[in-house]
Amino acid sequence: MDTSSNQLIDTFGTGIPYTTPKLGGSFGKIGADFMLTKHFGVGAETDFKFAQAAYAGLQTRPVFYDINGIYTPTIGRYSRVVPELEAGLGGVHMAFSYAASSCDPFGGCSTSTNSVETSSHFQVHVAGGVRFYVTKHAFVRPQVDFRYVPNFFQYGRNAVPEYGAAVGWSFGEH
Repeated sequence: MDTSSNQLIDTFGTGIPYTTPKLGGSFGKIGADFMLTKHFGVGAETDFKFAQAAYAGLQTRPVFYDINGIYTPTIGRYSRVVPELEAGLGGVHMAFSYAASSCDPFGGCSTSTNSVETSSHFQVHVAGGVRFYVTKHAFVRPQVDFRYVPNFFQYGRNAVPEYGAAVGWSFGEH
């Protein structure tokens, strides 16, 4: 989630300005972690908007991606509650497009999506969560992420918090 920059943009040069939106809504997360030792590992993840979102008369689908170091301070050989801390680097990719419709007497009507431009940003990522194991391998993990995206001018600030939960599976011991 992020606030709006409240910038007015005349996207199509028609004299009709659009206000930039807030960043919010539901995102999907796909990732994998590999533990190198009992307490330290590496991981990678991608967060993406399920559907395109409106942005100043255009459509966009922000994608956050990062590679992290992971620390899990477990107690004992097997624990059903495992704290997890992550820190890493990555980026944000935004692609902007609009839908155009046209009709002709021979082909009928059609709609196409036209790409306008893309924007990419560097990001620093930190996160903390707790794995609650419901079986020896299956877990649920509520998590709080914080992303610092320098020059994230499309939205209102460079700090982007994320609140979520994941369902996962651990192979081997955890």
